[in-house]
Amino acid sequence: MKNKFGKKIELLAPAGDFSRLKTAFYFGADAVYIGGKEYGLRAKSGNFSDEEIIEAVKYTHALGKKIYVTVNIFAGNADISGIEKYALFLEKAGIDAVIISDLGVLKIFKSLTNLEIHISTQANVCNSYAAMQYVQLGANRIILARELHIGEISEICNCLEEKAEIEVFVHGAMCISYSGRCLMSKYMTGRDANRGDCAYPCRYKYVLQEEKRQGEYFPIEEDSNGTYIMNSCDLCLIEKLNELAAAGSASFKIEGRMKNEYYVGGVVNTYRRAMNKEEFDYSGELEKLPHRPYTTGFTFNDEQKEFSKSSAIIVNYQIAALVTENNQEVKIRVKNKIKNGDEIEILSPLEYNGKTFVYNGDTLSIPEQIVSIDCPYKLQPYDILRKKV
Repeated sequence: MKNKFGKKIELLAPAGDFSRLKTAFYFGADAVYIGGKEYGLRAKSGNFSDEEIIEAVKYTHALGKKIYVTVNIFAGNADISGIEKYALFLEKAGIDAVIISDLGVLKIFKSLTNLEIHISTQANVCNSYAAMQYVQLGANRIILARELHIGEISEICNCLEEKAEIEVFVHGAMCISYSGRCLMSKYMTGRDANRGDCAYPCRYKYVLQEEKRQGEYFPIEEDSNGTYIMNSCDLCLIEKLNELAAAGSASFKIEGRMKNEYYVGGVVNTYRRAMNKEEFDYSGELEKLPHRPYTTGFTFNDEQKEFSKSSAIIVNYQIAALVTENNQEVKIRVKNKIKNGDEIEILSPLEYNGKTFVYNGDTLSIPEQIVSIDCPYKLQPYDILRKKV
């Protein structure tokens, strides 16, 4: 798929660790974004040590793909010397770009390295003047705020006239705060969302209570479980990719560095097929993956941006196992219990995607156990086995 400037659009996937990185590329991602052990906004996602970053770069470049590293915290003075050292390390490691939200961090990387600079959605770029200012400061790509309408995205793309690329989120969880700049987590739990340690208080249950009426809860679309006035739906623009391409987007980004291989593989598989214009049940496939109710968000003026019923994730299928090897026999790494007689469905970028078979054998219930199974299909490493919940 190409954008209106005639450039091939990148499919950019999250990778919380090496296994998810390999899964993303196997299912068709053009690039991944990862975080190191410090200075990123997903402190709980596993992340990559310095040694793993070096290995990840080698693996990625051997495939002819790209790898970006997040350094998108809002840095304090105490962080500066460490970030300076980290900048030099990342350049030496050979990453393709760094994702930044803080102007001070931007200055460090421009002063010390020749790395490409991608401006994070946390920088809240919502207009052409802001985008152009970042370009003048050395940015090569702008990741726009998720609060923008498709018309505004198009205007910014036109204004830049290819001086820099525009990246947009197309799928995944959304933060209730503007472009993710949340104070609630730090205020309520001491865990700073702007330094990668969000406790997700927007998913908590809340009620409205008047000060002098203790114990009286006033409904705000309330049910027996409470109310969820800050509980955002998940973004899903699978049916809107043509419009985003026509607007000038250079990269379609999937959210989810905290998500497992099943989620990463399934979402990448679906968007890859959509961008290749394959005949495929895109919506049906995305419904099989763990998600909250979907919305097209601000981009296409969807009025349903919050889900008032529950903060629970909808789980119709769960990962059963990851395929690790096929050397005369299929070996899998068990993720959830598999019982004799279970119907297993295959998730794969290959022709047997969606095919099913019945598992015959002893119950497999030890997580991470590697075992051999009988399967009528010639599965490949990184294929995923799932079953209905």
